Amino acid sequence: MLGRTDSRPRLLFLLVVLAVAFLALVARLGYWQIGNRDMLLERAAAQTNPTSLEASHRGDIYDRSGTVLLATTVDRSRLVAATNQYVGNQRRQTGDELIRILKLDDAGAAALRSKLSSGKAYIILDREIEPSVADQIRAEVADGQLVGISLEPEPLRVYPQAGGGPDSSLAAQLLGFVNRDGQGQYGVEQAYQDSLAGTPRVAVQTQGQPIAQSGDAGSAGAPGQDLRLTIDASLQLAVEQELLAAWIADRAASISAVVMDPYTGEIYAEATYPSYDANQYSTVAATDPSRFIDPIVSNIYEPGSVFKMPTTVAALEHGTVGFKTIVNDSGRLKLDHGTTQIHDANRKAMGAITFEDGIAFSRNVVAAKVALKLGSTLRSSSAILYDTWRTLGFGAATGIDVANEAIGQVHDPALKPWAQIDLANGSFGQGVSVTPIQLAVAFAAMMNGGEMLVPHVVKAVGDREIQPTVRAQVMSSTISAKMIDLMHHVVSTVPTYKSRTLVPGYDVGGKTGTAQIWDPTMNGGKGDWKVNLFNYSFVGYIGRERGIPDLDIAIRIEEGKPTIARVGEIEMPVMSFELFRRIATDAMGTPDLLSGRRTTTGQSPDR
Repeated sequence: MLGRTDSRPRLLFLLVVLAVAFLALVARLGYWQIGNRDMLLERAAAQTNPTSLEASHRGDIYDRSGTVLLATTVDRSRLVAATNQYVGNQRRQTGDELIRILKLDDAGAAALRSKLSSGKAYIILDREIEPSVADQIRAEVADGQLVGISLEPEPLRVYPQAGGGPDSSLAAQLLGFVNRDGQGQYGVEQAYQDSLAGTPRVAVQTQGQPIAQSGDAGSAGAPGQDLRLTIDASLQLAVEQELLAAWIADRAASISAVVMDPYTGEIYAEATYPSYDANQYSTVAATDPSRFIDPIVSNIYEPGSVFKMPTTVAALEHGTVGFKTIVNDSGRLKLDHGTTQIHDANRKAMGAITFEDGIAFSRNVVAAKVALKLGSTLRSSSAILYDTWRTLGFGAATGIDVANEAIGQVHDPALKPWAQIDLANGSFGQGVSVTPIQLAVAFAAMMNGGEMLVPHVVKAVGDREIQPTVRAQVMSSTISAKMIDLMHHVVSTVPTYKSRTLVPGYDVGGKTGTAQIWDPTMNGGKGDWKVNLFNYSFVGYIGRERGIPDLDIAIRIEEGKPTIARVGEIEMPVMSFELFRRIATDAMGTPDLLSGRRTTTGQSPDR
């Protein structure tokens, strides 16, 4: 007889296993029903009552006066069709009627009929339908003449102010645009997307009808906030017109200018030509999307001799030279034990000249000799010049409140020691890359008593005023005053500048820069200098009282083509300092731009 197979221990073990499994199931059930009850309810509601986001009204953008509208949103309609609903000849009749209402040409009519033949339950036939046309479509839908057709609201961002050149809207590269998804792209529209867009309304579909979601503080949404910019619309238009004229005359790739308050960092005007029409951004995207990029903040370049001013700041701070110190301009300077050399633009020596005249006549050899003596060794001199660059903001973002700011390139000698040629080239703006806004900000510190500011283009968000931000005191007021004197000395001493830069009745100063352009794709990929193409710069000030700048203006002419090109003389129809004079004159004649900013001679303007 077989033995029994059951046993008390085995039964107890099985009972324990079952009990443990049961307790685990109970615990798991409790976890879902109690611990995650709210989450499960939300998921169930989402499946039975789907939610949707409805965009709030986007805020408008005004110029500094608050009266000139630069960007706004208008209501338009999107034309959609349910093409799977057609029977008989409804598809053809609907197509014929829409072609008539929309006034389509043959190509447009063919495209519309193709969409109507798709058989899709939802297809977009057209966008940005004007209100009068939309009303006509609604009437014919109600009368049954249009089948399977409906209109959906579609906000459209518009830029109502015409720009200073053909096919452009005012301040297009500064403002950016808004795509069909309601997202700001480039410029102010992107940088202030959250403020402008507001909070979308959350709606729940209950039995096909949208209702505001209860119990959610953000469900009702909030409209976007309006922005008031620091830009003066009339000056902005004048600057754009000046840039267009110079661009045509100089046959340049592009020309840029920025007009800034050196005491607050407010940007009064900021433009580049060629520009674009932000109302036609989709067309621009298909043909030349590079137009969207704002060269003032996003393009870097070698600035040339305007960089002799940071070299001067370093020399004054370390007591290397004074303005009356005599420096021998030998025309050429051999470096690195004779293996490299630099030379002045005209390859001629001026002999013994004062340091201030060396800067005024833009002598590369003078700047290089002073830079080499900033410290006791090449390493210390390199560190001093590099530290001055960094202190003045080069190689870092300025913090301007627009999208896509570039930081430029300045190489740290602590990471890779500089040769003498590196230090010499850097002293007059070669081997470094900067943006025009960085130059404007650095020169502002030289003009305003030594304060490094954060530039900004938005003056107010809603009712909240934006206050000027001082990042740091980067030089003494004494050195700042000396730099103002030096800038004035430059334009009042050199005959070429004196006749074409000074503005009668005003105090003017600044520094020019002309730089060759390196193209790494030339010479079989080895790189070479572009032929007869140069970058021209000028950064300077204009003021109503001697020694107190009112405005800081930076000019860049990209790939200008000189009509006179010989050693030491590279001339275009409109030079950078001449364009400065035109824009400075426009700015000083702009009504109310500088009202309330001045005190008596010798005092800084009030913030």
